[in-house]
Amino acid sequence: MNGCPHAAELPTPEPSPRWETCPDCLESGQHPVQLRLCLSCGNVGCCDSSAGRHATKHAGDTGHQVMRSFQPGESWRWCYSCQSLV
Repeated sequence: MNGCPHAAELPTPEPSPRWETCPDCLESGQHPVQLRLCLSCGNVGCCDSSAGRHATKHAGDTGHQVMRSFQPGESWRWCYSCQSLV
């Protein structure tokens, strides 16, 4: 896991997604570009290519630093704090 201390703190098994899409985008009438799953709590947010950048906002608001892609066929993980793949 590339030495990221935040990845070692993640719950096992990973949390189930709380939604199928970004609820903040739905609420604001925006369209999410790509989805990200918070690996601390299961929040689903849009990526930084979306207008709202809700996954990054969630990480900043909650301190939940590790997410994974929530796109079909993708499983990569990213730590916002370490700014690296984990």
